[in-house]
Amino acid sequence: MPIKKAAIKAIKQDKKRKKRNQKVKNNIKELRTAFRKAIESKNKKESEKISKKLIKAYDKASQHKSIKKNTAARKKSRLMKKLNKLKS
Repeated sequence: MPIKKAAIKAIKQDKKRKKRNQKVKNNIKELRTAFRKAIESKNKKESEKISKKLIKAYDKASQHKSIKKNTAARKKSRLMKKLNKLKS
């Protein structure tokens, strides 16, 4: 158990940040599963719609440092590769 006030405050901040980051990551996870299902069902319109939301979520998450920017870029790249494969 921390003794100093600064250590106590740091623990509170960590909890807040963890909660916020988990919320963002869960949202991304849900969108990713929805995108995967749309791709598997070969639904072009639905997959395009979800991909836009997913790209926006990745950008926001990397902007707020919930995920690293290179991770977001890599995931977006793979996402677009799957979407382009479906279109062709």
